[in-house]
Amino acid sequence: MGSLRNPVGPLPSSIYWRRRAVLASVVALLALLAVWTVSSGGGKSSTNGKGQDHPDPITSITPGPAGTGPAISQAPGGRPESGGSGTGSEGGGSAGTGKNGEPGSGTGTGGAAGAGSGTGGGGAPVPADPALPTCAPTALQWEVKSVKNEYEANEKPRLELVARNIAGTTCKVDLGPKQAVLTILQATSGKAVWSSADCPTGPGSAFYRLPAQGETKQSLEWDRKFSAADQCQAPPAGAAGPDTYVVEVKSPGMPVARTSFVLKQD
Repeated sequence: MGSLRNPVGPLPSSIYWRRRAVLASVVALLALLAVWTVSSGGGKSSTNGKGQDHPDPITSITPGPAGTGPAISQAPGGRPESGGSGTGSEGGGSAGTGKNGEPGSGTGTGGAAGAGSGTGGGGAPVPADPALPTCAPTALQWEVKSVKNEYEANEKPRLELVARNIAGTTCKVDLGPKQAVLTILQATSGKAVWSSADCPTGPGSAFYRLPAQGETKQSLEWDRKFSAADQCQAPPAGAAGPDTYVVEVKSPGMPVARTSFVLKQD
């Protein structure tokens, strides 16, 4: 024990103490390295029975809410109240050309004064009293449409009346000017400015063959002139000016079909 406290040797004792200090430092450093190696190796997670380490899953991104506005399915300008759709078409040739806005027929008879010309298509015109039964109101759907929303000052509004047979049997429908009455009203005043029932120059009835699940379309071009039932010889003077106009089609037992259009200023 004395040799530990007082080193024995030919050299001074301070040299032996320095050697001991260096040796102790090396031992301590080795011990620290051993501890570090053990601790770092133990920190690795075992993959025995467990999946290999993976990065955290990516958080899913929730998309923002979709637009709440309805998709536009029809251009503005009016819609028929009697909506519905018929499918398919069977037989039936196109109808001829009529005059003065009455739905076209094979003979091209006229309509109310002050109107333009009308054409028909889809259902074939038939005599008024064939064996073909008349379509029941419950078997029909119809709508009236304006070809355009707005018309320039030099344009004539074009309208279309579509009648659909939603039944399973063929029948005939009366689209004559006094049976399917088409009226044009000025929106600001609510006053009727033209009607197919005013002073028709041909028959008031015009029957068309409608195949089962088929349809017929009649076209009308309005020349912007006015009409009046009591002024057949001298129709009202003037022409329709810039405004919004409402179109109505009425027939017994059928809901009113409506649309609208705008006559623009120069």
